[in-house]
Order: sequence, then C-alpha cells, then structure tokens
Amino acid sequence: MSVINKVEDWGNSHRPGFLDIFRIALGVFITYKGVEFASNIESLEMTVQGLNMAYLGIVLAHYVIFAHLLGGPLIVFGVVTRIMCAIQLPILIGAVVLVNAPKGFLSVGNHMELEISIVVLVGLIVFMVFGAGKFSIDEKRRQEKLREQQTAGNA
Repeated sequence: MSVINKVEDWGNSHRPGFLDIFRIALGVFITYKGVEFASNIESLEMTVQGLNMAYLGIVLAHYVIFAHLLGGPLIVFGVVTRIMCAIQLPILIGAVVLVNAPKGFLSVGNHMELEISIVVLVGLIVFMVFGAGKFSIDEKRRQEKLREQQTAGNA
C-alpha cells in the first residue's frame, strides 16, 4: 500500500462530520472568487502583472479563473476533491505569499484578504488530507467500489 493510500485511508477514518459544511462553504467561496475574478479580469491581470512576470501574468490570471470556476463547484459536491484542492493550492500559496502578505495583517485597504486567503489555504490542505467526507460524491463512489469488491470476493 502506497503512502498516498495510507493517508487517504487514515483521513477517511478520522474525519469529523462538521467538515462537510466547511467543504461546501469553501467551494462556494472559491466559486464566488472565480466569478469575481472573471467579471473583473483587468484588475486581476494588473495584480498578477505587478509580480513582474511579463506575459505570464495574463496566463496566470486565466489559470486562476479557470481553476476557481471548475474547482469550486466540484469541491462543493465532493467530486475529485483532493485533486481539485491540489489544483487550488498554488493559487492560494501565491495569494498568501506574493499578493496579500506584503500588505500585512488587518490592513485598512486590504479587507482582511490575507486572513481569508490563509483560512482558504488551510482548508484546502485539510481536504487534501481528510478527503471530501461522508456527504460527497467521492464517498458514494468509494462505497460503491467497496460493495463491488465485496460481491466479487463472495462470488
């Protein structure tokens, strides 16, 4: 059994139930940010280009929008949650380290963006370890797979 499978099994067996509500809220928030970025792409491009990466800024801006609009709803429903969280991680690490950290904690014009980014980053890490939870499509698929293995083993 690989390390990844061991972590998945441990996470599935040690997962508190209230995390399902947090997963849904996290997915809704990520989707909201994706819609906000898509409707305000010029400001997102300026923010990313402020990192002195030339044309890479435009590519990163589109990656952020695509990842948020695709990953947010999938996290809400608990579909390939660990993969979607992994796709979101570089975005949130960049948001925390490169964009929001230089502005500082509780800054007046920042509207708590750093604090929210840290909460979302921690949430993504939690769901990469613990998985989607009991009320998710991932769990339903896992249960169906276990039933299929049990019926195949009994036959």
